[in-house]
Amino acid sequence: MRYSLVRELADNDIPVAVACRVLGVSRSGYTDWLGRPASIREHRNTELVKIIKEVHEESRRSYGSPRVHAELTLGRGERVNRKRVERLMREAGIQGIYRRKGRRNLVNEATEEDLVKRAFDVQGPDLLWVTDITEHPTEDGKLYCAAVLDCFSRRIIGHSIDIRQTTKLVVDAMAAAVARRKPAKDATILHSDHGTQFTSWTFGKRLRDAGLLGSMGTIGDCYDNAMIESFWGSMQLELLDARKWQTRAELAAAVFEWIECWYNPFRRHSSLEMLSPVDYEERHRTSSITT
Repeated sequence: MRYSLVRELADNDIPVAVACRVLGVSRSGYTDWLGRPASIREHRNTELVKIIKEVHEESRRSYGSPRVHAELTLGRGERVNRKRVERLMREAGIQGIYRRKGRRNLVNEATEEDLVKRAFDVQGPDLLWVTDITEHPTEDGKLYCAAVLDCFSRRIIGHSIDIRQTTKLVVDAMAAAVARRKPAKDATILHSDHGTQFTSWTFGKRLRDAGLLGSMGTIGDCYDNAMIESFWGSMQLELLDARKWQTRAELAAAVFEWIECWYNPFRRHSSLEMLSPVDYEERHRTSSITT
């Protein structure tokens, strides 16, 4: 494979002698290798690297080897093991975006209103929703986004974007989720933190009018809303921090497109058996009908 890399560097105007020295191979060995016909495995590796590059680009350069392997096998029907994908990506210099580990908050005493107690695994859609707000700077000021996530499929079922962090921001996200899913009365928990937007009278009234069961985690403890914190982390890593944003309008359009055109329908999740949120819900719906 090193000889292949030498040839790739040479094709990009890197002197062969320099490429051989950097990669630790002899120039005579490389010359001999050029005269040999490529083996079946080498042909296959070349083909796989091309497909891997396509998948990586389609993932907006966010996928590491686990999700690339899942897309190859589940999405494209390729027969290849994960270690081979890892090796080919490493040799081709292809890598995903990796989240840095941060500090963990200390655990605080739970409040009486906490109906979830960190039990985010549910057996069907519209049993447990979580909601939160994030912010990100642009050249002309901050932009705020509120979202509602269904814990069953990790799907974002409602979101809203504004230049101010107001109660209206979170009410609009909740209203969008209710309009899309039409949950049965008193059947769905909506879990949030203790932000002033969520403790406001307006939000509480709209929540009760929608027939949702309100729940709040411990003050100052991100683990009590960990699932949506994980979503924000993915969006921060794959979209928000990927570049500097000039205007709020530009960022708002990018956030909408990332959620509705990439995250919900296509982005694969290890916790969803490497399916996207939309595909995971569809599989659940289909299996429910057949049983």
